[in-house]
Amino acid sequence: MTKRVIVVNFEVSSQAYQAFSNVKKAHIERKIKGEQMAVVTHKNEGTHHFKVEDFIDFTGTNKTSRGGMIGMLLGIVAGPLAMMLGWFGGSMIGASQDAQEIKRANTIFELLSREIGEGDTGLIVIAEEEDNRVLNQLLTYDLAGRIHRFDYEEVEAELKTVKDIEKTTKENAKKVWEANHPE
Repeated sequence: MTKRVIVVNFEVSSQAYQAFSNVKKAHIERKIKGEQMAVVTHKNEGTHHFKVEDFIDFTGTNKTSRGGMIGMLLGIVAGPLAMMLGWFGGSMIGASQDAQEIKRANTIFELLSREIGEGDTGLIVIAEEEDNRVLNQLLTYDLAGRIHRFDYEEVEAELKTVKDIEKTTKENAKKVWEANHPE
C-alpha cells in the first residue's frame, strides 16, 4: 500500500461533501485505509485562508482539523510565507538563497491554492491505497472531481522544508528589525 496525500477539486461544492461521504464509506468497507480527511473551502475575507467544513480522523487518535498533516498544509498555504512567495498570485517573488528548496516545496502548496480556488470547496484525503481505482471511481468517474496524488513522505519533507524556511525568514526579519530599531 502506498500512503498518499490526495487533493480533489470539484465544479460544485456539494460534490466535495458527497465525496467525503463516499470515501468514508470506502474506508468502512476497507477498500482504502484512511488516516485523515477534510472538506475545505478557500475563503478570501481580506486574507486567503482555508476553512475546514468537515473533518474526520480515521485513526482514532482524535486529532482535530488543526492537528496532523492536513492542518499543517492549510496553515502553510494560508500563512504569511505563502503570501510572500506569491502562491496566491500565481508567481514566486523575491530572490532567496533557498530558491531551489522553495521551488521544490511549492508543488503541493501552489496546487492547493490554484486547484481549490477562491470560493471553491475541495477534499483533502490522507490514505493508503492498495489500488487507486477505488478513489478514481468514487471521485473522478462518479463525481467528476480532479484528483492530484502526492507521496506522503515527499509532502512531509516539503512541510519540513517550508517550516525551516519560515523559521529562518522570521529570524532574519527579527534581526533586520532590531538593527533598524535600536532601543
